[in-house]
Amino acid sequence: MSPIQIALLVLAIAGVWAIVELALTLRKTRTVVDSLDKTVSDLNNTLAEAQPVVAKLDGAVDELTPALAQMEPLLKSSKNAVDALTSNLVEVEAVVRDISEVTGSVAEASNAVSSVTDSAAGAVQKLFNKVKAPAADADRKLAAAAAEAEQPTERVLIGDDDAAADDDDVQKPAAKPAQYYTYTPAETSEESCDE
Repeated sequence: MSPIQIALLVLAIAGVWAIVELALTLRKTRTVVDSLDKTVSDLNNTLAEAQPVVAKLDGAVDELTPALAQMEPLLKSSKNAVDALTSNLVEVEAVVRDISEVTGSVAEASNAVSSVTDSAAGAVQKLFNKVKAPAADADRKLAAAAAEAEQPTERVLIGDDDAAADDDDVQKPAAKPAQYYTYTPAETSEESCDE
């Protein structure tokens, strides 16, 4: 065989192989196109089913458009309501502050009345102490002595550890005991006026 015949034989074999490959490729392409046709038809069916839903959504959007137009005034009025509420809260705060000041004034007035009452009671008590019989003074002295005997001799203060250590080193004097007086009417009010 000549080299030309060998080359023609190789070319013939390569041509047959190319035709077989082309046939296989066309078969695969046909199956792909068939599946693509099925997919497109399924997609068309889905779109056909979705068209009524889309139409309903369009109708719903058309119905919502007037409601959305009304939302803007509602938002503006709610903003105005919030602003009014804020200003009312500021006014309430001022009223509460005024009430606090009035309460403080009433407390000061109450303290003043209490101090006046205490001083008047002290004056009346001094008056009655002058009018009392000497036996009442002796009873008072005995009661004061008994009160002093009942008082504790040591006082404990609660505070910081350093302050407690300083308090242990230095003993503070005890506070003066409170004295209580009892009123025993020795005479009636008419008799005391005669004197």
